[in-house]
Amino acid sequence: MSRHDSPKLPLGQQPRPDFPRFGLTPYATRFPSRPNDPAVTIKVLSADPIWIDDALADLPRTAQTADFHCVTTWSHLGLQWSGVRFADFFRERVAPLIPASTNVVGVVFRAQDGYKTALLLEDLMAQDVLLANELNGQPLTVAHGAPLRLVAPQHYGYKSLKHVEQIEFYPDVPIIKRGIRGFLDHPRARVALEERGQWLPGWLLRRVYRRFIPKTVAQFRAALEEHERKQT
Repeated sequence: MSRHDSPKLPLGQQPRPDFPRFGLTPYATRFPSRPNDPAVTIKVLSADPIWIDDALADLPRTAQTADFHCVTTWSHLGLQWSGVRFADFFRERVAPLIPASTNVVGVVFRAQDGYKTALLLEDLMAQDVLLANELNGQPLTVAHGAPLRLVAPQHYGYKSLKHVEQIEFYPDVPIIKRGIRGFLDHPRARVALEERGQWLPGWLLRRVYRRFIPKTVAQFRAALEEHERKQT
């Protein structure tokens, strides 16, 4: 273990005291079109999409403390999330729409800013996976996913999609990213197994990713400051 690693953190992660807005650099200047609108669209198999005015309405709420692990190797510990377990959302909103003879395997999430990601339904049914609309006792801000975001603590942060707009359910896991973005997007991205990306070992990718952290943080911070200035 190097002097930078902590026994409290997963392999390859380093603690960060702040929780910056962060992501792929093309998304630094992209923001949700409806940051105060909790509506989502559900698309189940080949059926027509269904619009839900408030994805969390009338579902049991839960709160949890969880760490956030960015694939680029920084971690922020002890975040307090509040929302609805994805498992409860699936059972109440989605399961009644699935034909009895059909199995759902893959789930695709699409965001208001154009980002998308996919996970296995079996991973999403874990008890610590939330659709969250509050962070540290306050409504989500644009910086961290308003109006609604996925929280999947056992997976790298790029699976915890912000600004959720549409959730799609499939009998398999569709390929939604190709080229370099497909290379960087592991199908499961489990932190414990250091599944940072595809085809290359996690220890190698972490060495590459760490170089880009300061520049990416600065780019996202500047874009957010400019966005907030325009909103005033």
